[in-house]
Amino acid sequence: MRIAAIDTFIVTVPRDTPYLGPLAEGERVNARGYIVRKGNGTIYPTVDRSIVVRVTTEDGSVGWGETYGICAPRATCEIINDLLAPVLMGEEITDIGATWDLLYGLMRVRGAWGGFHVDAIAAIDIALWDLKGKARGKPVRDLIGETVHGAIPSYLSGLPAATLEARVALAREWQARGIDAFKFAAVVSHEGIVAEMAALREALGDKAEVLIDLHWKFSPAEAADLIQKLVPYRPGFVEAPVRPEDIAGLAHLAATSPVPVAAGEEWYTEYEAANRLAAGPLAYIQSEMGHTGITQFVRIARLAAAKRVAVAPHATVGTGIFLAASLQASATIPGLWKHEWQHSVFERNLALLDTDMGHGAGGYVLPTGAGLGVEPNARFWDHAEQVA
Repeated sequence: MRIAAIDTFIVTVPRDTPYLGPLAEGERVNARGYIVRKGNGTIYPTVDRSIVVRVTTEDGSVGWGETYGICAPRATCEIINDLLAPVLMGEEITDIGATWDLLYGLMRVRGAWGGFHVDAIAAIDIALWDLKGKARGKPVRDLIGETVHGAIPSYLSGLPAATLEARVALAREWQARGIDAFKFAAVVSHEGIVAEMAALREALGDKAEVLIDLHWKFSPAEAADLIQKLVPYRPGFVEAPVRPEDIAGLAHLAATSPVPVAAGEEWYTEYEAANRLAAGPLAYIQSEMGHTGITQFVRIARLAAAKRVAVAPHATVGTGIFLAASLQASATIPGLWKHEWQHSVFERNLALLDTDMGHGAGGYVLPTGAGLGVEPNARFWDHAEQVA
């Protein structure tokens, strides 16, 4: 695979309701189209947006990759176009893992251990795996290892409605369609997190799995107090309970919590995962393909297996390309629990791609075909802007 061109695209898809749900009191859309969620002080766009990378080889073969682009997407595109692509241009790629290591090493001494820089590497990494699969006529999962999951079990993520009553009604609608695992976002639990958990448990019954994303809102002491109040309602896990920087706090909470603790969507590399798991136990690690790329996703999964931590991959907003990569890799993980399913995004993604990837009552249907098993279609290009 000798690289001839690397191109970047920002893909923007409008949506009626912002991610996580309608604006709360005191929230507004600023001049650049962002809102700051009062619940956790985090900025979100009002559209769905990601960055797609096209890697073309000298023989004309094309591989597709994707990464986060929800905020300041041109920053990531500039890193690819100005820094990473020129290093790879004209090079023959024989070892994708070594290529990831090369690109990561370019900026490690400048503190670029995550964020935009590693997002940029993730997109290229996914595209290289797609190319390799196509060159060999095999799905990416066959390049990683044995497929141990013919379908990928999932849980429904997000109940984007304005009121608790409406969110409970939405959950019951999905339960009637055969869904039995649900996650709600505490950042929009305006009537109270415990109240929402109690209402969902009552409405969905004892057998339903109810999970809670705490969005890094709390100190360890605050999280511990909240968890004690949640125990009677039997949440399946609490996700991201403390600030990402608080490694010791997360470890202590995970070791002492009566409810399983999940974390890791913001961990970019095996280095981050190793440092955190060295500090203490964790029930679930939530690798996000849009941050890790396939190479680091697989390395983190192997680390999780060694530490006996279950893998529950995160799924964020994208066009479906890095989701397909996540499903490909997840199919090879013996310690896979369930994969997040962003139901408010997934069907819209499928309209932009040529793929047989899908989702049903049994979870995700794996894409077939060589490489990732997805290709942008004509509708995709209605939403894509090339960034040179």
